[in-house]
Amino acid sequence: MSSTWTRIAALFAAALLGGGAAVGIGAAVDSNPTSTVVSTVEAAGSAPASFAKTSDDGSKSIQDVYASAGPGVVQVTSTSVVSQDPFFGAQEARSLGSGFVIDKAGHIVTNYHVVQDAQKVEVNFSAEDRVPAKVVGTDPSTDLAVLRIDAQAGALTPLPLGNSDAVRVGDSVVAIGNPFGLERTVTAGIVSALQRQIQAPNGFTIDKAVQTDAPINHGNSGGPLLNSRGEVIGINSQIESESGGNVGIGFAVPVNTVKEVVSQILKTGKVEHAYMGIEMQPIDESLYETFRLPVSRGVLISRVRPGSPAAKAGLRGGDQQVVVEGVSYALGGDIVTRADGTDVTSPDDLSSLVLSKDPGDTITLEVHRGESTRTVRVSLGRQPSQPSG
Repeated sequence: MSSTWTRIAALFAAALLGGGAAVGIGAAVDSNPTSTVVSTVEAAGSAPASFAKTSDDGSKSIQDVYASAGPGVVQVTSTSVVSQDPFFGAQEARSLGSGFVIDKAGHIVTNYHVVQDAQKVEVNFSAEDRVPAKVVGTDPSTDLAVLRIDAQAGALTPLPLGNSDAVRVGDSVVAIGNPFGLERTVTAGIVSALQRQIQAPNGFTIDKAVQTDAPINHGNSGGPLLNSRGEVIGINSQIESESGGNVGIGFAVPVNTVKEVVSQILKTGKVEHAYMGIEMQPIDESLYETFRLPVSRGVLISRVRPGSPAAKAGLRGGDQQVVVEGVSYALGGDIVTRADGTDVTSPDDLSSLVLSKDPGDTITLEVHRGESTRTVRVSLGRQPSQPSG
């Protein structure tokens, strides 16, 4: 990761641990706001052009996206015990987040950090309509959780899931959620960037996050990020902010990751990720030319985690720290150029391939070490609960 993204990851970790910087959204928000605003439309006045009206390609206005998707967005309230007092009993803390309905069976998707360590979870469709929810399963590695409520199918509005791989920078998007407990607030913006890496609550990396400038704040966590056709393309999960307020940089877990994780949870109640145990960096032209690397494309293995499948397969991480154009790299380790017969040109290429595997599967790598090229077979393991080493 670049120094910028290392800083963002550090800020997020600080927020999770109670530090002064706030990056995670939705955790530890006051569950008793002094006022409630229902059906707030904040961004219609400055809507992107594609939201001006319903068009032939299926694009809708902000009002139409909100009208169709809003009823499927819920507020999630989680209650946890933070301490036991001998005089006053259990001291509870409540946090607010968002979620959305995915099927008529009553399943709701939200962020893991919204319900983390909760003893009780409730879902609100309106201020007067609070129902208990059961946590079906969670995945800290992608910051996702699936809840289930008992409700009549006719009362539920599942949101359609889109394809995050088809999203482009500049696409118009809508975020619906409950910032600061303000029910079903909608904001609008664009996709600012793609292929971002953000840090999960357990310290692993979530790949392919969607960056947006649609205003999102505390309480938006778990709510949908929708395209102009009203399809979910991500789950709003983090903001980058030193003050704790919105500065127009938010991140959503991509919906294609959501589909895969939710499918596993609904099938088995848990999620297992394949794991290789390396940290990677891309090779750019400046790095290649400055240090005369053996190849101009591929990924540097900057670190191999001790005891990991990669370590057992003999892969090597870098041991020489260099800085090129303000970015720090670890050189001297292996360079991967192909995996299972496919060219590897970025860390995303290799990460996506590993994520498509199951624990126990084997991946074949073409590796450059100095002037030699070798083939290395790695038997993938099961991702641990948190990064080791």
